[in-house]
Amino acid sequence: MDDELNNRLKPLRERIDALDAQLIALLNQRAAVALEVGEVKKHFNAPVFRPEREQQVIARLQDMSEGPLASEHISAIWREIMAASRALEKTIKAAYLGPVGTYSEQAMHEYFGQSIEGLPCPSIDEVFRSVEAGAAEFGVVPVENSTEGAVSRTLDLLLQTQLAIGGELALPIHHNLLTLNGGLAGVTRVCAHAQALAQCQRWLATNAPHLERQAVSSNAEAARMAAEDPTVAAIAGDRAATHYGLQVAYALIQDDPHNRTRFVMIGKERTGVSGHDQTSLIVSVANEPGAVFKLLEPLARHSVSMTRFESRPARVGTWEYYFYIDVEGHRDDPAVAAALKELGEKAAFLKILGSYPRAR
Repeated sequence: MDDELNNRLKPLRERIDALDAQLIALLNQRAAVALEVGEVKKHFNAPVFRPEREQQVIARLQDMSEGPLASEHISAIWREIMAASRALEKTIKAAYLGPVGTYSEQAMHEYFGQSIEGLPCPSIDEVFRSVEAGAAEFGVVPVENSTEGAVSRTLDLLLQTQLAIGGELALPIHHNLLTLNGGLAGVTRVCAHAQALAQCQRWLATNAPHLERQAVSSNAEAARMAAEDPTVAAIAGDRAATHYGLQVAYALIQDDPHNRTRFVMIGKERTGVSGHDQTSLIVSVANEPGAVFKLLEPLARHSVSMTRFESRPARVGTWEYYFYIDVEGHRDDPAVAAALKELGEKAAFLKILGSYPRAR
């Protein structure tokens, strides 16, 4: 049986080995050309990372492919190829909500690839500050969750900052209950970020109602605490379990099996047109009848689709609000540009947060 299996596999493995030899040669040729691109960018002081260009490359290859690789496989493979090429030009640093093992770190690697230097920060405020101060070129911050809604602190900081949104990622959130020994014997409390506790509240009420719930700064911090204290269970993902040496007591305990968090990438550079873009903005209007209708009318007239509408108290005046809006298209697209021009004339306040490739 083993001889027959090996005889059948041998020619196939030889073909794979030959193809691998061609692939590594072609990848090194590609990397050499990428280094030439880097030299040209240095001459013109152009940014190393161009998210719109990378989006176009991946979309073109997905359209070209006839299978059996799926689109998501092509995206994952080429994201790493381009990340490695970027690293040959320059080491790029991205700040994220730490410590190591958070979903923010996972989002950073899924967006930028593994060849990125991460800068863990103790708070979302510090992520913004690190990028503003130049300690990192980019920041990765959560902006909304499909279960719990908007991340208020991120919205407040987007209003204040001069940084621009340059990209987005929708990350599936898979919560596990982690302990040192893989069980709940001796465990008296469960720790996690407040949003994670809220996203698992039905499961906890049904399966672990005796556990005290304690909100901490991040799920990774909860994992660190559980690694040091056998009476603590943490809600966190696989990355945190691996990093802190914890066992999965219960897997996938989030109440919504389709739970996702949307992250945005912030930086100082303005992102160009990719052809599959979104524009985020903040507006406010005078407190008068029909003001919001008048505000949105230019979008409808120029056939610009609105994909998100979120209100936040302005913290000044009485019952005044800022509206956070996402629309399809890039700010340089003619229809979007015309709508934004009229919007600016009608709004009491308008801030364009950025135009960037939409998450696919």
